Amino acid sequence: MAASHPLATSLSIFSMEDIQHSHVRVRGVKLHVAEIGNGPKVVVFLHGFPGIWYSWRHQMIAVAKAGYRAIAIDFRGYGLSDHSPEPEKTTFNDLADDVVALLDSLSISKTVLVGKNFGVVPAHMLGAACPEKVAGIITMGIPFLLPGPSVLQIIKDLPKGFYGVRWKEPGRAEADFGRFDVKTVMRKIFILFSGSEMPVADDDQEIMDLVDPSTPLPPWFSEEDLCVYADLFENSGFRTALQVPYRAFGIDCGIIDPKITSPVLLILGEKDYVLKFPGIEDFIRSDQLKDFIPNVEMKFMAEGNHFVQEQLPEQVNQLIINFLHKISI
Repeated sequence: MAASHPLATSLSIFSMEDIQHSHVRVRGVKLHVAEIGNGPKVVVFLHGFPGIWYSWRHQMIAVAKAGYRAIAIDFRGYGLSDHSPEPEKTTFNDLADDVVALLDSLSISKTVLVGKNFGVVPAHMLGAACPEKVAGIITMGIPFLLPGPSVLQIIKDLPKGFYGVRWKEPGRAEADFGRFDVKTVMRKIFILFSGSEMPVADDDQEIMDLVDPSTPLPPWFSEEDLCVYADLFENSGFRTALQVPYRAFGIDCGIIDPKITSPVLLILGEKDYVLKFPGIEDFIRSDQLKDFIPNVEMKFMAEGNHFVQEQLPEQVNQLIINFLHKISI
């Protein structure tokens, strides 16, 4: 991966082929861990849905080139990681506890957490509950969210045909997805979630019906990328993925005072449909967010959508590296 020259770390040219894969047993399950770089400072990437470790391929390589050790996991029940013994009982606490156990297993005392979509949630949970382990947090797609009653209030205000409301209902998404092969499901989800409008179905539609089969993939997402996602979800299925996040959001995580004192960088695409959620944009652009994250820096990307780190990797990578260079790990 690196030559023996004393400047090897800074001069290394990392690529996808340099990402190493392993399984680490934590809390009774084996987590799939992807890793690249050998710097003393560690950055841990946490995916959302429809994410997996591969969601962070561009960021992992860039961070490694900048001298950091990059680790991306498949959460339990996703990709190449084990499911919980009872997947339908998996909660966000399981995901957060898995990250802590993984850090301990790898002898990592402190890290920067990078979360996307629901991966933001365990990052925020650890920032609030384990500040000694978190040097900083970078989030994309969701500004601040902890599982519990506040999420149920947001869901209550969403249209009944909204995908998150539909998929919260046991069996609804399973029947919807089951009409297609996994690759087609992933294709439809990436197309749907790339839009700037909230995905909402009519009463006589299912969510998968919202995407016309002739719609092309987004230009930043190749058929090869789709195949990687499809293969990994073919392996894991959607059993855990529908439980966490969609059916576990209302389960209280038990954090009483959710204040995060570490530095936080929030990256949001201006065309991310999440900004259309009731009250979300006002929450972000007002001072309310700073009640929970006083040391937050916000970056808005004019053309960014829900998959901003895959859509605009060079810009996002630069924001991440600038942030990493400013904080001490």
